[in-house]
Amino acid sequence: MADGTEQAMFLDPAIRDWVLFPITVIMVLVGVFRHQLTILMTGEPPKPEPKDIRQGKALMRGQILAQNNSYIPLAAFAERKKYLCAAYEEGTYLKNKAQKEQGAANLMADPKNMEVMMDGMKKQMMGIVPQTLIMGWIQFFFSGFILIKLPFPLGVRFKQMLQSGIMTPNMDVRWVSSLSWYFINLFGLRGVFSLILGGENSADGTRDMTAMSTMGAMGQQPGQPQDFNKQFLSMKDNLSIVYHEWDLENIEQRVLVKYGKQARLFKSSRK
Repeated sequence: MADGTEQAMFLDPAIRDWVLFPITVIMVLVGVFRHQLTILMTGEPPKPEPKDIRQGKALMRGQILAQNNSYIPLAAFAERKKYLCAAYEEGTYLKNKAQKEQGAANLMADPKNMEVMMDGMKKQMMGIVPQTLIMGWIQFFFSGFILIKLPFPLGVRFKQMLQSGIMTPNMDVRWVSSLSWYFINLFGLRGVFSLILGGENSADGTRDMTAMSTMGAMGQQPGQPQDFNKQFLSMKDNLSIVYHEWDLENIEQRVLVKYGKQARLFKSSRK
């Protein structure tokens, strides 16, 4: 309250029994049903071909070398950089060297990728449709309900997040509306689903939201093929400008100087 007094509000126990518990239980059941339905409709994901794995590992090898170059001597780094830059330039690790100058392959031309695209669309639909139906159900039947009061204090900025759909500027921030309780369960049931279904489950709706937002920020469409030739050439340019500085340079003298066994008689950029 504005005068600092405690707000005294008492909720009907029927709200707990017929609104709070049903929303939580239904969201758990829908998540379990969605996981089982995803397994039945999509089946096991297809195994990648060895050449596809080789492309990704070759790109990762260049990234690891660029990030951890200081752990190997200059001669070893120079040899690895020379080899990888030549391999990236010649397209040694490309799956199909004939398409080096043609850019990314057309995903629709490969029948094997059609099933992957359909599985991705099925997973997205099974994530969007249940969440949309649950939100509509809550807004239609339980709009304007106050369900629970959080036992810890919160700042005023949490009011819009915890009291969605309720226009009460003077209500304590700790009170949670029905629509906000839906979002709390959406992001908070991840541990419950991991305990029931395992870590790699399809019941968590936040993964789909994160994937869709990531693809939207990158301007990438679902199922869009990667142009590994461009990525290899970009990694080649990155490796060519990497500045190498070995972490173990003069390590013996630096250890002796650190423990006072020897005076500093060498020049080093590291202390």
